[in-house]
Amino acid sequence: MRVLFWGTPEFATPPLRALLGEGYEVVGVVTQPDKPQGRSRSTLVPSPVKVIALEEGLPVLQPERPRGEEFEGALRALAPDISVVVAYGHILPQSVIDLPPLGTLNIHASLLPRWRGAAPIQAAILAGDDETGVSIMRMVRRMDAGPVILQAPTPILGDETYGELQLRLSELGALAIVEALTLIAMGAAQEDAQDEVLATYAGKVEREHTLVNWTGDARQVARQIRAYDPRPGAYTTLRGVDVKLSGVRLAPDAEGDPGLVLAIDEGGMLVACRTGGVRVAYVQPAGKRRLAALDWAQGRGVAAGDILGAAE
Repeated sequence: MRVLFWGTPEFATPPLRALLGEGYEVVGVVTQPDKPQGRSRSTLVPSPVKVIALEEGLPVLQPERPRGEEFEGALRALAPDISVVVAYGHILPQSVIDLPPLGTLNIHASLLPRWRGAAPIQAAILAGDDETGVSIMRMVRRMDAGPVILQAPTPILGDETYGELQLRLSELGALAIVEALTLIAMGAAQEDAQDEVLATYAGKVEREHTLVNWTGDARQVARQIRAYDPRPGAYTTLRGVDVKLSGVRLAPDAEGDPGLVLAIDEGGMLVACRTGGVRVAYVQPAGKRRLAALDWAQGRGVAAGDILGAAE
């Protein structure tokens, strides 16, 4: 089976490696253009998927937008039987979706129809879901609405961060896409329509979503910090300076006004919420490196009695 692979970030690398490892003929890779980095923006950095493609000697396409006669001609020249899309970063036009004879599959990091959209992993943690997983679906024009071929569920651990869960789901997706392609090759794949009544949506993460709301209860605050750890990072403010937070644990017996720093020790920075509190192990003040909360306190960055998130 000739597979055209679409993907960009680290999340997409385990599925690509799995397809190569299982002997699928990956005829090419479509990924986002190299990103300029550095102060002068003169250094171009390839995507993690492109790095693997170059290592494997695979043809690489990097359109600004995946459309147009010239681009579609380049796809047809690769003669794929099927496309596999994993966190590529652009919505595909119907003509591109339909180009391979066997259509286009997508690996989505949720148990559809729950958490369609751009940030399903963060949404599952924020909502306090006990379980998530990956779905292999046939791509259609509507976002994440296609029929599902296969799902692989997994529990969400009580202290699991976005970064940790994302890593597990990328590996789970790699196993699932190989199984789904095997079913298709055997003619044994069953495609089940999603129940639109059960559909929920996880929109793109915006900066305002990552500002910690200390007036929530401790479980809500802990989920918010975990959902954005390590990227983009949940943050609070102290004396007008943004401070990212990570490494959170519940402290249900803590009492105090929301945002009040109750204590700082080797166990982290104890902060009160509306009910209960949380211990934050690591902080990163704007413009500085990440450090232990106790080190921040010893450097006189914070002290017991300070109020996080207070209006200046």
